[in-house]
Amino acid sequence: MPAVDDQEMPAGLARLWRLPAPSRLGRPAALDVDSVVTAAVDLADRDGLDGVTLQKVAQVLGFTKMSLYRHVGSKDELVELMADHATGAAPDLGAGHWREGLRRWAAAIRARYALHPWLVGVPVAGPPRGPNAVGWMDALLRTLRDTGLDPGTKVGVLNVVSGYVRQALVLEGQLAAGRAATGLSQEQVERDYGRSLAGLVTPDRFPDAAELFTARVFEPEPGADADGDFAFGLELILDGVAAAIDAVSRR
Repeated sequence: MPAVDDQEMPAGLARLWRLPAPSRLGRPAALDVDSVVTAAVDLADRDGLDGVTLQKVAQVLGFTKMSLYRHVGSKDELVELMADHATGAAPDLGAGHWREGLRRWAAAIRARYALHPWLVGVPVAGPPRGPNAVGWMDALLRTLRDTGLDPGTKVGVLNVVSGYVRQALVLEGQLAAGRAATGLSQEQVERDYGRSLAGLVTPDRFPDAAELFTARVFEPEPGADADGDFAFGLELILDGVAAAIDAVSRR
C-alpha cells in the first residue's frame, strides 16, 4: 500500500486505489466500492456505457441511488473506477527484444478492450491514475528499459501505441456498425466500393488515387480481416520507435 497523506488525497483517487476509509462506528456497510463497480461493469458489458446510470446500478444491487454516494462520488468517478477495473492487471510480457514486448503489450490491451468494447468510449481526461492503468504503463515502459530512450520519449511511445490500439478498435466498431445495416461483409463493402468508383476516379482528375483502383487494392483476398490491418499499422509505428532508438545509439 503506498504511503499517502490522507488529508491531501482526493476522495475519488483514494477509492480508485482502494485506500481504507476512516473507520465509522456501527454496523459494517452492506455495500462497498468493489460491489458497486462490478455491478456497473456488468451493466456496461450488456448495455454499453450509456446504459450505466447510478440509478440502474443501485437497482441491480437492491439499494437506493443515494446509498451509492458513500462509495462513488459521481457518475464520472464511477466510470473511472469501472475503466480501471475492466482494464485489469497488466500481463507479464517476459524478457526479450523491445519490439516483441511492444507487440505483446498491444495485443494484450487490444484483447482486454475486446472483452469490454465500451472501454474505448470512456473519455480520457488525463494521464492514467488507477493502479491497473499505471500497471499497464509500467509494463510498456519496462519493454523500453534498455533502449536508451529518455523518459519523455518513452511516454511518447506509450501515447502513440496506446492511442493507435484505441483508435483502431474505434474504427473497427464503426465499420461493423455500418455493415450491420447492409448485411455485407467487410470484403464485400471494399469490393463494392472499388468497383463503383473505378470508373469515376479517373487518372486525368485524380492520378494517384486512380492508381489504387487500377491496382485492385479494394479487391481483398478471401479471409482478410482487421488483424492484418492492425498488424501493418503497428509495425509502421514500431519502425518509428526503432528509428528513435537508432538515433540515440548513434549519439
